[in-house]
Amino acid sequence: MSDEAILLLAHGTPDTLDEIPDYLSKVTGGRSLPESVVEEIRHRYFLIGPSPLTRITREQARLLSDALGVPVYVGMRNWKPYIADAIREMRADGVDRFAAICLAPQNSRTSVGLYRRAVFAESGEMRVDFTETWADHPLLADAFAERLRAVWTAGTPVIFTAHSVPCRTLESDASGAADPYADEARQTAEMVAERVGVPESERLFAFQSQGVSGGPWIGPTVEETLRCLHQRGIRRVMVQPVGFLCDHVEILYDIDIAFRQFAAGLGMELARPQSLNDSPLLTGALADLARKGLARLRGR
Repeated sequence: MSDEAILLLAHGTPDTLDEIPDYLSKVTGGRSLPESVVEEIRHRYFLIGPSPLTRITREQARLLSDALGVPVYVGMRNWKPYIADAIREMRADGVDRFAAICLAPQNSRTSVGLYRRAVFAESGEMRVDFTETWADHPLLADAFAERLRAVWTAGTPVIFTAHSVPCRTLESDASGAADPYADEARQTAEMVAERVGVPESERLFAFQSQGVSGGPWIGPTVEETLRCLHQRGIRRVMVQPVGFLCDHVEILYDIDIAFRQFAAGLGMELARPQSLNDSPLLTGALADLARKGLARLRGR
């Protein structure tokens, strides 16, 4: 067994509907949610069937391992396999150093920052290289562009999206540093649009999947953006999420069901490109990040 490895980090998803209350408790840090909220989340998962996030993430890990010839482990922040369990498995396998890559390319204190904290809380004496951000990686943009180019037609506005975060997230921290998330998400979108040739007049950006509680979340929302396009007489729109690397509830429910129904109510057609999932270009981006992380570890 190799003494070095890669750890892919993701959000996690429940395997069954019965696990949703426990899963949501992990997401909120133990804060209870109204039963109506829990039932709404349960309903969304029921409509899409089991979320494929864990299965797809494991496949992304397999493809990356095949490309590198290095073991790749998967750790989830809010569900099995937990980050702590993955690191303990690596330690038991004789791994003493690893490169950690978060499958959320845009950095935020409320996402990547929490993954980082979980990794270093468990890694102990192991040497770790943690990729803070890869929002501007050329192969990531190429991967999204490949998917969008296959379905976009000139004259169709594209709403690029990323997961919303609480407004308080973007406030400067104690050191005065602002959270880079919103700017990085827009940067990824611009790189994709430039590659595909989407004119600036047809590029929009919105934040999706706002939380159901806990104060205001950043926008504009997709619904607000769709209303604006409707007022302009637009009848067909493309939604390209650039903050998600595989199918999950935010894609299969929020876009494919909720946003599509909302658009239909306005007399609009809404479509989206295929998610990256097992994209070879995505594997290439991850392989590049992993090689660089391992090289930094070897050089220390």
